[in-house]
Amino acid sequence: MQSPPVSSSSIPSASPLREDSPGKRGVVLSAGLNLRGRLQRSPVWVFVLYVSLASFVVYTCMYGFRKPFTAASFSGIYLWGISYKVVLVISQVLGYMLSKFYGIRFISGMEPSKRAGFIVKLILTSWLSLLLFGLVPAPYNFVFMFINGLPLGMIWGLVFGFLEGRRVTELMGAVLATSFIFASGLAKTVGKGLILHGISEAWMPFIAGGVFIIPLFVSSWLLNQAPPPTADDIAHRTVRRPMSREQRQDFLRRFGFALIPIVIAYVMLTILRDFTEDFANELWTETGFRNNADVFAGTSTIVSLIVLTVVGGFFLIRNNYRAFQLNNGIIIGGFLLAAGATTLFHLHLISPVGWIITASAGLYLGYVPYNCFYFERMLAAYKIPGNVGFLIYIADAFGYLGTVVVLLVKEFVHIRYTWVDFFTMLFYISAIAGILLVLWGSVLYSKIYRKNNQ
Repeated sequence: MQSPPVSSSSIPSASPLREDSPGKRGVVLSAGLNLRGRLQRSPVWVFVLYVSLASFVVYTCMYGFRKPFTAASFSGIYLWGISYKVVLVISQVLGYMLSKFYGIRFISGMEPSKRAGFIVKLILTSWLSLLLFGLVPAPYNFVFMFINGLPLGMIWGLVFGFLEGRRVTELMGAVLATSFIFASGLAKTVGKGLILHGISEAWMPFIAGGVFIIPLFVSSWLLNQAPPPTADDIAHRTVRRPMSREQRQDFLRRFGFALIPIVIAYVMLTILRDFTEDFANELWTETGFRNNADVFAGTSTIVSLIVLTVVGGFFLIRNNYRAFQLNNGIIIGGFLLAAGATTLFHLHLISPVGWIITASAGLYLGYVPYNCFYFERMLAAYKIPGNVGFLIYIADAFGYLGTVVVLLVKEFVHIRYTWVDFFTMLFYISAIAGILLVLWGSVLYSKIYRKNNQ
C-alpha cells in the first residue's frame, strides 16, 4: 500500500513464492511476483478492491461445498428414528465444530506462507467426501457429511489471515463477511436448481461442488499474491504473528474472564445463524415458497448489502478502543432488530419475506463483527502481538457446540411446534440474553483497559 512494506525479517511473507528462484515455478511464479510487486506499489483503493474480491470469491466457493445439501428435503428417510436431513445437518456441524476446536491451535500457529496451499487441500478433501456421499446409499452415507465438515471449518481463519492487521482490515473484512450471507443463499439456489433439473438429492452436493471448483483455484491463487501488512499498518494496529502455546495461555489468563459473556452471546448468534441457513428451505416452504429456488439468493443478497452498508465504514474510526467498544453497540442493535422484526411479523405488520430479511439482517449485524472487527480491534486496542484466528476459533468452537446441542434437544425433546414458532422463540430468547451478555462483556473490557492505562 502507500507505506513501504515491512521487511521479510519482521513479517513472514504472505506467499511461499521466492523472488530468487523464478525458474522453479515458471510462468506462474513470475506472474505472482509481478502481481505482488504491483499491489505493493498500488493505491490503497486498488489493494482493498483486489483483496476484498479475491477473499470474497474464495469463501463463497467454500460454501459451494458446504451448504447445497440443505436445499434438499431428503423426505421419507430416517436413521435411528431421526429425520435423515437432521442427521446430515448434525453430522456436518459436528465435524465443523471439531474442526473449530482443533483450529484454536492450528490457525493461531499457521505460517502465512502455507495458507493458500491448505485452503486448496482442505476443500478438495471436502469435495472427495461428497463424492463418497453420492456413492454410498442413504442413510449410511451420513458419515461422509461429517468428514465434509472437518476440513471446511479451517477455511475462514486461513482466508482472514490475509486481511488482518491492516488499517483497512474492516473494509475488506466487511466484504468478506458478506460472502457467508450471500454465499449461503447462492449455494442453496444452485442445489435447489440442480434438484429441479432432475439431479438426485444424493448426487446434488457433489455436482454443486463442481460448479465452484475452478473459481476456487483461481481466487485462492490471486489471494495468495497479497503482500504482507506494511510498516504503517503495524503502527496503527499491531504486528500479527503465529502464537505459541505459552502466548495463548498468557492471553487467556489476562482476558479469559471477560471473554466468557462475549463467547456466550456469540454462541446464541451462531445457533440462530446455523438454523436459519440449514432449515431455510423448511421455513420458506412453510411460508409459501415451496418451489422457488431464487428466494435463497435473492433474500441473502439484500441482507448482504444491508450489513455491508452498516459495518463497512468501521475502518474510518482510527481510535482502536473506541471502535472496539462501538462493536458492542452494533451487536446490540442487531439483536434488537431481529426481535423487533419478529414482533412486527406476529402483529401482521410485515410480510414473511419482510420478516426473514429484516430478522436475518439483525442476526448478521450481530454475527459479522465477531468474525471481522471485534477481535481485530481488540488486539490493536490492547496492543497484543498475536492473531485474530486464535480468538475467532475460540468463539466459533463453542458456537458450533451450541448448535449441536440445540439440534439434539430439538430432535429428542418432542414438542409440537411449527418452524415459524421455533424461529420466533430463538429470536426472542437470543435478543434478551444476548443484550445483557454484551453489556456485561463491555464493562469487563473497559475495566481492563483502564487498568492498563493506569
